[in-house]
This record gives sequence, C-alpha cells and structure tokens, in this order.
Amino acid sequence: MELAVLAGATALEVTVTDLEAIVEGVNLVWALVAIFLIFFMHAGFAMLESGQVRSKNVANQLTKNMLTWAIGIVVFFLVGMGIANNVGSLLGGGDTSPLAMFDAEVMGAPMETSGWVMWLFSAVFAMTAATIVSGAVAGRAKLRAYLTYTFLLALVIYPVVAGMVWYAPGGVPVLTDLGFHDFAGGMVVHGVGGIAGLTAAYVLGSRMDKYNDDGSVNIIPGHSMTFAVLGALILSFGWYGFNVGTAATVLSIEDGATELAAYAGVGRVVMSTTLGMTMGALGAGLAAWYITGKVDTLYVANGLLAGLVGVTGVADVITPMGALALGFLAGAQLPLVFKAVEKYLKIDDVCAVFPVHGSAGVLGIVLYPLWSTSGTPVGEGLIAGGIVSIEAGQFAPQIIGTAVIAVWTIVTTAAVWGGFKAIGQARVSEEHEREGLDISEHGVETYPEFGEPSIATDGGQVRTDGGVDTHDLRTDGGSGIEMVTAVIRPDKLGDVKKALAEVEAPSLTVTNVSGRGSQPAKKGQWRGEEYVVDLHQKVKVECVVADIEADDVAEAIADAAQTGEPGDGKIFIMPVSDAMQIRTGKKGTDAV
Repeated sequence: MELAVLAGATALEVTVTDLEAIVEGVNLVWALVAIFLIFFMHAGFAMLESGQVRSKNVANQLTKNMLTWAIGIVVFFLVGMGIANNVGSLLGGGDTSPLAMFDAEVMGAPMETSGWVMWLFSAVFAMTAATIVSGAVAGRAKLRAYLTYTFLLALVIYPVVAGMVWYAPGGVPVLTDLGFHDFAGGMVVHGVGGIAGLTAAYVLGSRMDKYNDDGSVNIIPGHSMTFAVLGALILSFGWYGFNVGTAATVLSIEDGATELAAYAGVGRVVMSTTLGMTMGALGAGLAAWYITGKVDTLYVANGLLAGLVGVTGVADVITPMGALALGFLAGAQLPLVFKAVEKYLKIDDVCAVFPVHGSAGVLGIVLYPLWSTSGTPVGEGLIAGGIVSIEAGQFAPQIIGTAVIAVWTIVTTAAVWGGFKAIGQARVSEEHEREGLDISEHGVETYPEFGEPSIATDGGQVRTDGGVDTHDLRTDGGSGIEMVTAVIRPDKLGDVKKALAEVEAPSLTVTNVSGRGSQPAKKGQWRGEEYVVDLHQKVKVECVVADIEADDVAEAIADAAQTGEPGDGKIFIMPVSDAMQIRTGKKGTDAV
C-alpha cells in the first residue's frame, strides 16, 4: 500500500515537473508543422506562376521563386526581424535596441529554442509577401532588379508594415492599438504583395505586344494550365499552415493545469479558411460565366486563392456567414478587377497578383465588421447574430490601417523600381524579351525538345555517344540531288522517322514551325477572353536524297504522317543544284 502511494506520488511529481516542457514541446511541434506547410507554398507559387507565363520564361520564373526564398530569409534573419521589432517599439512603445531580435522576445517567446522557431515563423510570412511580386513582373523584369527589390522588401518594406501591426516588444503595435485587426496577413502579407506587384508592373511597363497602338489588348496565354491549377491546389493546401498555424500556441499552463491557448479558437479559423476557399472558387467561376458565358478554369483556380486571401486577415473573428460572404465576394471581384487593371489602367499584371492578393485582401480587411463576432475590436457586426446595428466608425480602424499600409507599399515600391527604370536597369532588352528570359538571363531552355543533340523527344533511341541510331546511307548510285520537305503534325514525327529509316533515307533536319493552310482556325480562351489560333504548331522535316527516289521518300512520309483530318500537312519536292560536305569538301552526290 505504501509503495503504491509512493509510486503514485512520484508519478504525480514527474508530471507536474515536466508539464512546462510538454506544453512547450507541443507548441513547438505545431509551430514547425505550420512553418513547413507555409514553406511548401513556395512550390505552389512556382507552379502557379510558371504555368501562367510563356514557355520561354518558365525557368526564369522558377529561379526567381527559389532565390526569393534564399535571399529573403538571410536578409530577414540578419536585419529584417530587428527592424520590425524596433519600428513596432518606436511607434507603439516598448524596448528598442539594435537588432532587437537577438536580445528580446519574438512573438512572446524568449530567444532560445522557442524564439528561434518563432523567428522562422515570422520569416516564412515575409517570404510569402516577397514572392507574390514576381508574378506581376514576369516576362520582362531583369533578374538583378527583381532580386534587389526582394532584398529591400525583406530588409525594410515588409518589416515596417509588420512592425506597425504585429511586432512591438514590450508595447502595442501602433495600428493594432488603433483597433486595426489582421489575424494572419490578409493585408500585412497579401495586401502588401499584391499592391507591390501592381505598382512594380505599372512602373515597369507592359510586355511587348500586349497592347496595340489603339490601346486594345492582345491576349498572351500562359503555357500550362496544368501547372497553374496544380500550383493553386498546392497553395490552398499550404494555406492551412498560413491561417490555422497563426493560432501558434496550442497549450498554456494556468494554475498548474494545461488548457487550450490560442488553439481554443482554431475551429473558427479552420472553418473560415475552408469556406472562404470554396466560395472564392464559386464566386470567380460564376462571375466568369456571367461575363463570358463560360466557366473559366484559370479564374476558378485563382478564385480559390482570392477567397482564401479574403478571409485570411479575419478568419478568427468572423461568423460562418461572414466566411461564406467574404470568400464569395473575393472570388467574384477577381474577373472584374483583373479586366479593369488590364483594359482600363493598362497595367500588365501577368499572374493577376493584384486581384488575387491585393484587392481581395483589402476587401476582406475592410468589410469584416459586417460579420464580426462579439468581443472583437469593432464589436458585433451588422449581420452577425441577427444584430442590425453598426456604426460607420467601426470601419474606421480597418480603413485607416489599410490606407497606411497601401501608401507605404506604393511609395517604397515605386521608388525602388522607378530608380531602376531611371538608370535603365529595370527590364531586359527587346531582343532578350523576344527570345525569352530563360535564354537571356539563365542560358537554359525549359523545354529543349530540339535543342540538344542527345535528346530524342519523339521516342528515338539515344546512343551512348550522344547520337541517335540510324541506318547507313546507301552509296550505290542514283543521280541528281533533291530535297523533300514535309510539314507534319508534331505527334507524327516518330512515325515519320521510322518510315524514312525503312526506305533507307534516315538523314533529316527537323525544325519546329507554325503556319496555316487548310486546317481551320481555332478559338482559345485565357482568363475569359477569347483569342484566335490560326497559326498551328507543326514540324518541318527536310530530307536531301541523291541515291533514292524522292517520290519513294515522299510516299513514306505521307503514309506515316496521315490521320485523314485537315492539318496533316504537305510535302514539297525541290531540286538541289549542288551540295558540299563541310568536313571533306566533297561536292555533288558524293556530298550527300
């Protein structure tokens, strides 16, 4: 009996002694899960943005996303977090010391294990704001200009905003003290990113051929709807870390017992996040259908994100009806705002970052008092709980906070990009823009179908020496030299190669081309706008023969390339007056 009591007492003593460590461990694990989810959002941004740019700019977009993280994290670690703390303390009262992050608390955690984890939690939010901008300036911004802007955004532009709303060691951030509420960054992160992107795109100017002389818009479709939708879904998944993760403190200790801390309200955040996401997709799809008569795939994908942005800043303080309404409104405004930006403001926002992140973030932050719950800074909203009483002044903190953040972001971003433009370093040359930023900025091709000798993209067998298996050319006679040129469907190239090998004419030159003939034009749609496709993608195959009948070669190509539908292509046979082999200097048929 005594042993049992002693054992029970010992167990109780251990539990009480280790309770603080257990609570801290649980909180850290949850914070790290949220951090990793938010980091994974960069994969979503990379896919979403690369899918919406042209194939010649994909590697550039991917590189910008990776270097945004690499540069921004280091800068935010060394200086940005300290500036955020000091700006917050200067404006809101509290401790100010050089690089305060190293000797003060971060988000209420001492600078030990917890503090370093919560620093990283702050950093991934900063990097989300930074990477949004890359989608707006895609296709024409110099890499060095964009990366320098990323450096400055992580150094001071974002930290000042965060200091006004979230950070003030020992004090209260100035906008928060005013009554401004932004739970997870609807304005601090997404509003800043979207407004900065729009400002940068305006200063930089539109892509070549985007606008005609009369101001009308040319639609420039992105290269992969698949990438764009995949990116949107990855971002939506990671957003649970972004929103739900903001309820970073799971447990706390009160009177020697554990209880739920910020996690007590996590159910409302999960609900708001999910409802906002789904209603954003519905709102964007319905708005696109109303405008064009079709449910646009890209608008639905972007609508998921716009709905999420709409509830991000207020997910902890709105009713279920509020989440539904804000998500729907954020999605529905997307096609309208994008059209206004593109057609009336003449700003070439390539990846629609302003309507997805900027205007959607502003909308959610400003309108939330309509659906606010009781106990929030603005009190219970007009629609919440059937209460039909709200004063205009309840919107004032949200409007003032939004305006202050917007003005700071516009002025600083315009100054940076305006400076680059003034010295001719903002955008690439016309020649480089024409050939694509993948080649001019990185020296690579994202899709090198015909760019490397060791690549056989049509199913040919690659030899270890880098060539492609062929049959030896015949040299047993024949007179004259002729060129057989065929324009065929790209998917028929493999069949044509086999057919030419069978008639012992395997030597050929292949070129990607586009053109039109009997194949009818098609209509495409990109973000609800129709465009005509009358230049179809084809492959031109050129085969010079001297010892084989050109008609036999032409018939082999025709049999292999035929589908029976308009657009199969044409074959031309032309005499060649002479030929010379570069290596040996042989001429005529010997050269062939």
